[in-house]
Amino acid sequence: MMQDWCLEVWGEYACYARPEMKVERVSYDVMTPSAARAIFDAILWKPAISWHITKIEVLNPIRWISIRRNEVGKIMGEPTQAQLEGKSGDSAGFFVEEHRQQRAGLFLRDVRYRIYGWFEFIPPEKRKPRLSQYDEFWADSEEQTNNTRSDESPAKYAAMFERRAKKGQCFHRPYLGCREFACNFTLVEGVHPIKEKINDDSDLGWMLYDMNYEDPSCPKPEFFRAYLENNTVNTDRRTLEVRS
Repeated sequence: MMQDWCLEVWGEYACYARPEMKVERVSYDVMTPSAARAIFDAILWKPAISWHITKIEVLNPIRWISIRRNEVGKIMGEPTQAQLEGKSGDSAGFFVEEHRQQRAGLFLRDVRYRIYGWFEFIPPEKRKPRLSQYDEFWADSEEQTNNTRSDESPAKYAAMFERRAKKGQCFHRPYLGCREFACNFTLVEGVHPIKEKINDDSDLGWMLYDMNYEDPSCPKPEFFRAYLENNTVNTDRRTLEVRS
């Protein structure tokens, strides 16, 4: 198994939306494993690796803020071929004002975590076929043209991740649950014990673990029972019961 890397992440706001709250957004108490994995993915993602999150340390007290904001209640659809060629009189867009909705949300504020993760190296014969026809699926042009290379190795990607994390490089800006809540990050090296106990140990209930994409046409959510103990939530799948 590869080593655990530690990232310290922080931001002004965060929202890890509970799926059972579909109208008004309400966040989980702490970061979810899928949100932590997305931060590692933002720094380094390749078809050859898959990130696993082992634990999340909560460094700041859990604080809440209620915000009412405007959202757009419609998703932009793909333009038709006729629209792309200018043969259709119908617009490919829509007027935002006609779909604007005001919603309240219960978010986290002034969050700071240490997230621990390791990646699994996937041999070429076990990788899934390309899932998307869009270029955005690939992290860069080199990855698109050289999907499988003979010099691939776990050590190569480990060095690549460390180099990128130390320099603050990422394929896209990581975020804290919602894309509008930008995330700052730094690679933590060595042992840094938690200085202050911030909350009593508590049962956080069932929490979203991640989405299962074994069947790409029908991804399924997976959940686990989250406990906050000594400022830490254990998210190591090898020691947890994860249910679909």
